[in-house]
Order: sequence, then C-alpha cells, then structure tokens
Amino acid sequence: MRGVDPAWLPDEVFRPIGTRRTVIRGSGPLVDTVHGELAAACARYGGAVSREPEAHELLLELDGSLGPDDSEGFTYERGAGRATVTASGARGLLYGFFHVVRLGEEAFLGEPVRETHRPAVGLRMLDHWDNVAVHPVMGQVERGYAGGSLFWEDGRARGDLERVAAYGRLLASCGINAVAVNNVNVHEAEARLLTDRIGEVAELARAFRPYGIRTHLSVTFAAPIVLGGLATADPLDPEVRAWWAAATARVHEAIPDFGGYVVKADSEGQPGPFAYGRTHADGANLLAAALEPYGGTVHWRAFVYDHHQDWRDRTTDRARAAYDHFTPLDGEFAANAVLQVKHGPMDFQVREPVSPLIGAMPGTRLAVELQATQEYTGQQRHVCWLGPMWSEVLRFEPEEGASVGELARGGLVAVSNVGDDPFWTGHPLAQANLYTFGRLAWRPDAEAGGILDEWIGLTFGAEAAEAAAGVRAVMAGSWRTYEKYTAPLGVGFMVQPGHHYGPNVDGYEYSPWGTYHFADRDGVGVDRSVASGTGYAGQYGKRWAEVYETVASCPDELLLFFHHVPYGHVLKSGKTVIQHIYDTHFEGVDEVAEARREWDALAGVVDPVRHARVAELFGEQLRSAREWRDQINSYFFRKSGVPDERGRTIC
Repeated sequence: MRGVDPAWLPDEVFRPIGTRRTVIRGSGPLVDTVHGELAAACARYGGAVSREPEAHELLLELDGSLGPDDSEGFTYERGAGRATVTASGARGLLYGFFHVVRLGEEAFLGEPVRETHRPAVGLRMLDHWDNVAVHPVMGQVERGYAGGSLFWEDGRARGDLERVAAYGRLLASCGINAVAVNNVNVHEAEARLLTDRIGEVAELARAFRPYGIRTHLSVTFAAPIVLGGLATADPLDPEVRAWWAAATARVHEAIPDFGGYVVKADSEGQPGPFAYGRTHADGANLLAAALEPYGGTVHWRAFVYDHHQDWRDRTTDRARAAYDHFTPLDGEFAANAVLQVKHGPMDFQVREPVSPLIGAMPGTRLAVELQATQEYTGQQRHVCWLGPMWSEVLRFEPEEGASVGELARGGLVAVSNVGDDPFWTGHPLAQANLYTFGRLAWRPDAEAGGILDEWIGLTFGAEAAEAAAGVRAVMAGSWRTYEKYTAPLGVGFMVQPGHHYGPNVDGYEYSPWGTYHFADRDGVGVDRSVASGTGYAGQYGKRWAEVYETVASCPDELLLFFHHVPYGHVLKSGKTVIQHIYDTHFEGVDEVAEARREWDALAGVVDPVRHARVAELFGEQLRSAREWRDQINSYFFRKSGVPDERGRTIC
C-alpha cells in the first residue's frame, strides 16, 4: 500500500518464490489467497504459478486425506532444489506458504529435510483496545501509541478496508488467527456494535477472512439493559438469557465465522454479575451458552481487583486478587468459556512474577494475556523488545513439567500495539514485538533471539546483511536496559498517574489503585510473604512458594515485589540494594546512549525514512532515561541518606 510501511513483508522477501515455477493444488477462499500472493510475486519477478500439474520447483498442496480440514499444521519438504508444502486444512496451507517466504532461498537449497509444523496453541489473538468514538480521556485507542484506530474513525467504521486486509496479511504471516476489534472498556458506541451496528463489524470480518483470521467483539455485561431495554442483566434471568441468545444469533447471521466475545466485568467500574449476587462463572456461562450453538468462545478477563484500596492497610494486596476471586470457581466454567489471565498478577510491569492463577485452575481453560502495546515499557517512544520477557514467562513452570505456554489451553492473547501510523506501531522497531508475539504464540518454547534474527532478516531485506549486527545490538538487550533505568528489583510502577509515561516515584503510592512500593527511611519493597506479609507468596505451589517466601531464596530481580528490605541488604550480586539502584540507573542511561550510537552508524545502510524516525525517537528515549535516572536516584538518596559509593552526583 502506498505510504504504508510493508513491515516484515517487503516485496523482495517474495523474490525466491516469485522467480520459480509453482503449482498449487486445492480449492477454497484461503487457497485463493495463497494463489493471489504467488501470482503477484511471479508477476514482479518473472516466475509462474499454475493450478495444473506440471514441472515445478514449489508445490503447495491441500490434501484432505491427511486429517481434519480445519487443521493449521503443515508438512514442509525440501530436496533436489524443490520444496513442497502439504496440508490437510486451508489455514495450514496458508501458514506453510508463509513458512516458505520466511525461509527465502533456504527453502529450496541445502540438504533434504522433511518437517511437520503445527501450532502449540490453538488460539493466537490480538485484542485491540480501540474506541469507536474518541474517548475524552483515553482517546481513540486506549493505551495506544501508534496513532488512531485501524478500524474506527469519527464514531463509525473506517472505509479503508484495504489497510485492514493488509494488516490481516501481516498477522497471518506470523501465525495470528484472531482479532478482537474494540475496547474491553466498553462505552456506548462500542456497545452498539453488538446490535444495530453489527454490519460494521461484519465488514471488518470480511477484510480479515481471506487470511484465516476470525473476528471477536468486546461486549458490555450490561448489554441487555443498555441495548435491550430490560430491567436487569442478571445472568440467571430467563429473559436475559433469551436476549443474549437472540443477539448472538443475529451476530452469527452477519458473521458466520464469528469467534466470540471478550468481557471485562466487575473490574474498574465495568458492570458484571456481582450486582446480582452471582459469580464470574455465572456471568461467563451465560454468554458461553449463547455462543455454543455456533462454536464461539467467551473470553472472560480475570483482571478483577479492588481499585479503592487504603494505602495504609498493608493486609490488602492487589496482587492476590485474581487468585482469590477465581480459584474457588475452578471447574464451574463452561467448556467454551476461557478465563483470560494477565501474565503477571499486577498490570504488565517491566518485571513481575508469573500470575499464580496460571496452573492453579486445572478444571478451567485459561488464556494468557500479554501486552504488546508498551503501556509501562516506553510507550513505543523507547526501544523495548519484549521477546525475552515473554519467553521467560512462557517457559516458566508453575508446576513441575508444565510450562505457562503448555498451560495456556485457551490461547495466547496480546493487547495490540498497532494503529494508523504509517509504520503501523509508531516506533518502527516496535514492529518486532508484534511479530515476536505471533511467532511465540505459535511455538512458546521458541528461542526469542532466533525470532528477532528472523524479523530483522525479513524487515530489512536487502539491507539485512549489513544492518543485522547493528539492529540486533540495539534491540536484543533493550528490555533489560529499560528495566535498569526505570523501576528496580520488581517493585514496579513509579510512573506518572493516568498516562503512565515517565517517572513519578510516588505517583501511585498514596492512591486507591493498590500499586505501592512502601519506601521509607529504612527500606523499600512490599512484604508478600506468608510469615509476616500479605500471604501472596503462598498462592503458588509448594516449589515456588518456598522460593518466594524468604529474602534468602527470592531471586534478586523480584526481591522488592515480595519483600520489604533495608537499603543496606546485600543482593546475590554482592551489591547493596541502594547501590544496585544507583548503578543500574546510570548503566541504563549509558546503554541507551550506546544503542543510539549503534543506530546512528546505520545511516546510509537502513532505509532513510525508517532511520530518521528511529533516530528522532532515540533523542526522546535518552532524555527520558536521564529523567528516570535522576528522579529515582535522587528520591532514594533522600529516603536512605546513603551516598553513591562511586561518588557520582545524585541530582
């Protein structure tokens, strides 16, 4: 598309298939999509694509005898200069095609291989927190840092479905198969999408469908009242159940492959079943019953906590909330109800432990929710590649022998970082987070560094050989760099209230939101032990409960999340807590400055428009990193009275 960055699908990545003779066998809309992609590549580079048997170098074959036709897996085979992709389902053929695109020339050259690929996770979804109408506080996209919505503008659906289709193509190429198109904080305009404006959602679904992506919709639990004129939204009321059944039937009439609903209920002011003395399972099962005849799923978010806490009450702990609310309901959710759990117990911080809810509900399908949009990690003004963090989360084993990636039977979900920005994600390098999520959702145990190299090779195309080392140097350690100059040792937050950009150490310290660090003259951190604190550490299974319970066994990077310690406490690194705070904040700024120099050295190698945009943003990142360093270090110097042992000036 003219004026829009091609991201990791520039024309030249299709050259290896566009110069060859290809045969494609099979029929159906997704096979037509693959044929269209091949035809376009061949038109550019001189190859040929046919649906008839003939001599070929690439064969893409749909073979229904291999298994169910909804399978997403495929077999890739290479030998004697030829490549073959075979799949039983059209989605599998689509993903197999993009596998060949990723491999490039390697797909046809080298030793013979035969590999079977299938996704480890069935649902790989992006949630868009997009508002249909611009919200007076949250704007067009809540926690969005890449411009306006791809879907909505001025209170109605955008007419630019070409760009929506291009977005679907990007998502399919990295393995994403579902999208929720509106904000989980449902306002009136979003609520009406369920009923009289379902046609607008159907248009979006039509644009996504050629790339195998199912459309989902966020709905308000109070819809029977807001939209249906009923006096109640009680999930056990027969009229309410009938209303949802009828509304869902109309949705499926408009969108036959509709994926289902996403619901935020009894959380941060959103309505829910508590108003009627009902449970979250009652609420979720109401919607599950309406969706069940059509194969749909309700994603019920577990982000439920008391946001009117008293900061002086140290027995109340927001981190405990999801576990306390939902574990008593294990086994009560319908088969097509999925409990969607944030990967950590708080709110997408740069460092927090894995939520103890994951692994604690064996009778319930759980989806694990990540955040690609960088709400607390630099808001796409800072380079912060999140692959290493997500990989740590997905490989973590809440119980022996079962990782988070394996326990996410209900899917992996990320809050999208995309908008109508020409680079899609605001910061050009933030595209890597979107790509990495898709690839990790397909295979949660994949090595994150390999995915980064894959993204660099695709995105920078002909520049890749010269640019790869520099881009990798800028990005590979950027998450840990960001952690160094922001909140230390797992304590989290310390951000400006509301918009969450930039430092404010006490910004939420005396607020009702339950996000405290409890720094005083003697120490810092939150005591979440069983022995003397909130008891949160005891929500884990025996293995991890014992690790987190004591200062001696708790990992340094999470120490202040689980314990209140003196500033002179010596970490496993041999440094005191206060010296660690000083050192890491200076190191973080130095690492940003070095990354900026690395990027500057790529001038003349990287596309000049992309280079200029990233260079501009590095100026802001370095300014902000210095601000973080100075505010954090001066705050803790004033609190502790302990000077920097290296004699540096603490502003």
